Amino acid sequence: MNETPPAAPNPERLHTPVARLLRPLVRLFIRSGLTFPSVAELLRELYVNVAEHDFALPDKEQTDSRVSLLTGVHRKEVSRLRGAGAPVGAAPAAVSRTSAIIARWLAAPEYLDADGRPRALARAAEPGGRASFDDLVASVTRDVRPRAVLDEWLDRKIAAIDAEGRVALLQDAFVPPQGADEQLYYLGRNLHDHAAAAVANVLDGPRFLERAVHYGGLSREISVELESKSREIALRALQEANREAHLSCESDPGGGSRWIMGVYVYREDAAAADGPAKPKEAAKPRRERRNAGGEDS
Repeated sequence: MNETPPAAPNPERLHTPVARLLRPLVRLFIRSGLTFPSVAELLRELYVNVAEHDFALPDKEQTDSRVSLLTGVHRKEVSRLRGAGAPVGAAPAAVSRTSAIIARWLAAPEYLDADGRPRALARAAEPGGRASFDDLVASVTRDVRPRAVLDEWLDRKIAAIDAEGRVALLQDAFVPPQGADEQLYYLGRNLHDHAAAAVANVLDGPRFLERAVHYGGLSREISVELESKSREIALRALQEANREAHLSCESDPGGGSRWIMGVYVYREDAAAADGPAKPKEAAKPRRERRNAGGEDS
């Protein structure tokens, strides 16, 4: 028995969640000098691109008139923008390479110590056949010399040379510098995938895990403590997921699919996400001010 997909929510019901979703992005836009006309032009192009490619009817040519009807963008503008192509998120080569090498170092048994932590590696092959840093880089890419990767990592403090001349990993993930192009790439990719999972759940029913644990009415000290503890929990989960993915990939013939598991931790001292502060109300009993949540979508 085929179930009818749930109807999409009407536009009025989307105003509040979309406003909350966009607020931190608008803050980023204004701080970065990205003006409203620029964003409006980008949105116009995205509307046309999504309507053209995601809402085409089977075996029918997607016309300018239909795209205009779906988007509310004038037909002349549709004709100008069709085929322009929406911005894509191809990973910079250095990002893909660095992430893949670190992920392998954290997951492959030959690069781990007895406790499952990434061990310091000899720079080149050594007697006894233990895997070296050169072996690690070569197992991921042969397009870049291991020495070039090491020099880049030492400069960016991703790795260091220990007292015995071995290469030691300093980070348990690839963390780009604040505001760098690599960080902006992850901004687009991670927010896209999180939003895509949540939107799929709204439009197509519960398909992806998209949940959060959230408490309000906390003291700042407790919120800081919970942030620190949740970071530790999240990192352990991501490291375990990385090991599982590495193991699965060893026997995978490959294909056109991708998978991602992401986590986020957020804390704020005021209701910044809700807009301007409201007049202060009398404090409610502590028991009533606290709240917790489970699945959000």
